[in-house]
Amino acid sequence: MKAITLLGSTGSIGTQTLDIVSQYPDRFRIVGLAAGRNVEMLAAQIRQFRPEIAAISDAEKLPELKAAIADLDGQPILLAGQAGVIEVARYGDAEAVVTGIVGCAGLLPTIAAIEAGKDIALANKETLIAGGPVVNPLVEKYGVKLLPADSEHSAIFQCLQGVPDKGLRRILLTASGGAFRDWPVEKLSEVTVADALKHPNWSMGRKITVDSATLMNKGLEVIEAHFLFGMDYDDIEIVIHPQSIIHSLIELQDTSVLAQLGWPDMRLPLLYALSWPDRIYTDWERLDLVKAGNLTFREPDHEKYPCMQLAYAVGRAGGSMPAVLNAANEQAVALFLDEKIRFLDIPRCIEWVCDKHQSDNRANPSLDDILAADEWARLQVLEASQVLSDRVVSVR
Repeated sequence: MKAITLLGSTGSIGTQTLDIVSQYPDRFRIVGLAAGRNVEMLAAQIRQFRPEIAAISDAEKLPELKAAIADLDGQPILLAGQAGVIEVARYGDAEAVVTGIVGCAGLLPTIAAIEAGKDIALANKETLIAGGPVVNPLVEKYGVKLLPADSEHSAIFQCLQGVPDKGLRRILLTASGGAFRDWPVEKLSEVTVADALKHPNWSMGRKITVDSATLMNKGLEVIEAHFLFGMDYDDIEIVIHPQSIIHSLIELQDTSVLAQLGWPDMRLPLLYALSWPDRIYTDWERLDLVKAGNLTFREPDHEKYPCMQLAYAVGRAGGSMPAVLNAANEQAVALFLDEKIRFLDIPRCIEWVCDKHQSDNRANPSLDDILAADEWARLQVLEASQVLSDRVVSVR
């Protein structure tokens, strides 16, 4: 039975991970849980899975959490704030930590788990995008496994099983195209928050759904693939695949192409990350190619998706620049979700901040450099949004 700690337990990744644990109680047990601010759901999870330790990121919610489980026999250790989440990440005999925290907030807990010698089921792409120059050396130093738990990188990892060293030639990341894949470019100026949150294939959190609409999620995945698989950016490509049946592909040196297919279901990559190198039987719906029908592909529209090209440029720049890109994107998406900027302002804000950081880009950033770049970029997005707002007013 594998002992697991779950960070981000009340989010989409977290609840689907717990679905797996519920289905396979003889294979997995929960040691620790950490959540953001959903007290009711976290309390229910504590009652069901009986972790030894739990934390809620919003420290003000700790008294409410304590009250919600006050009648529970065998109380877990309860902590709060970022320090509490970090303590959960490094705690006890958990063999693997599932990192389902959204955004750069997952970086420090992931590092704590690595330093505690725990394998990482990585569902938080920002950990490598922002912290790759620090995280990868730590993974090697502590001898832990970093297993991708998102659908695209899991697909690549699965296809690579048995491929000899230096056998990989190219990575093909598939993208659904998001909410606006069939919209003309000229209509994007009319996009509302509700429009951006209508993903055609996947049920995800608000932030990542917007990232899918801008295709920034795929640009970020390019950077993550670079750090995970050591591939040059020229050898990582994006292709629009509206059906989301093929989750990604690899091309080998002899031009053979391998792909991993399945219904759009995040439990599949999560289960593989938790059970690797084993394959566990499931009673989930099996893929029916006839039912799936046509599988189609097209090149991404660079005019419609400027965030994608921004990500490639930032990845090639390296250093602290990916941390700036990631933080700027998180802040810009948050402003859009709060209806403080328009949809098309997201890439404009990000580009403005990245341009401003070029002269200060650290080639070999330390963790402190990365955290400072993250904090700086978030403040700069607020300034960029004001500049853009002032320009609109002056034009009018």
